[in-house]
Amino acid sequence: MAETSLLDRLNDLEAKFKEITTLITDPAVIADMKRYVKLNKEYADLERIVKLKKEYETLLNNIDEAKSMLANEKDAELIEMAKTELSEAEPKVPALEEEIKLALIPDDPEDGRNAIMEIRGGAGGDEAAIFAGDLFRMYTKYCELKGWAVSVSSMNEGTAGGFKEIVFTVTGDRVYGTLKYESGVHRVQRVPVTETQGRVHTSAASVAVLPEAQPFDVDINEGLIKWDTFRSGGAGGQNVNKVESGVRLRYPWKSPISGQTEEILIECTETRDQPKNKERALTRLRSYIYDREHQKYVDDIASRRKTMVSTGDRSAKIRTYNYPQGRITDHRINYTIYNLSAFMDGDIQDCIDHLIVAENAEKMKASEM
Repeated sequence: MAETSLLDRLNDLEAKFKEITTLITDPAVIADMKRYVKLNKEYADLERIVKLKKEYETLLNNIDEAKSMLANEKDAELIEMAKTELSEAEPKVPALEEEIKLALIPDDPEDGRNAIMEIRGGAGGDEAAIFAGDLFRMYTKYCELKGWAVSVSSMNEGTAGGFKEIVFTVTGDRVYGTLKYESGVHRVQRVPVTETQGRVHTSAASVAVLPEAQPFDVDINEGLIKWDTFRSGGAGGQNVNKVESGVRLRYPWKSPISGQTEEILIECTETRDQPKNKERALTRLRSYIYDREHQKYVDDIASRRKTMVSTGDRSAKIRTYNYPQGRITDHRINYTIYNLSAFMDGDIQDCIDHLIVAENAEKMKASEM
């Protein structure tokens, strides 16, 4: 009965896949870029499910044929072949059904996007800024392991090292869907380099991960943008001192949730080329507005699923880094390991994998599959 129910769902999705296959060749659809991109994403997701459906049907048919052969066949050699087929095929069914059920869980529509990350030192003064720098290094190392590109948009260095704030873009395959679990407050317990008495301090830094918006995701009236230019600080020699390559934009935006208008301020000193900095500042503006406008969607998902893993609450304390014990604890899933040194060198995939598994389990439970 369960097999029939699962096949019914797969048949419905295969029909939808065929419909989308026709739509994405329609010139009218291709001309509507927003719809075209959305349909292509659906096509890619459904294509995988359709392949799994065919594999599942083949497996069930092989089992039925083997059982029929055992019931009706007299030839000893054919009976032995049927037994072998059955012993190999039946154990594969539960694992394949589990894979299909996971594939049927709808992705967050933003999972395939690049990400804009913001790390800010919190409570703890100089030590918080140093810790924010440690987190940036950790994510940079992780991105190197994943083959992702990291591009810093702006930074405000701490007086004793690290960053009071750093904003950077991560580009690659399914970046947001992987890094979104890092949003929240990260707490560190250690003896700061600025501590003279050897006492353990607790400091914190906040991490925000935003999906990078595409130009057609958000409507921006560029005529309302106020631009300023300034000389970039930091390394770069004479060009930094003489050329106003840094850009600052101000944009009035009305929140669809509160109805209030606020001024968005964004700076970008990423390159020595002012036009490039302007384009990247616009990308950050689009992503900021896209994220804020979709907050209602995020809040709605969180309230319905009550997931502990990915609620979108960026004020929640998610992880503690305890240096005296060499311990990492993720409070959302009670995940604890004692390889802090490797973790801070970018070895964070195991923790992310556990978070993904936990969230998928919650989603499956919520969908009653």
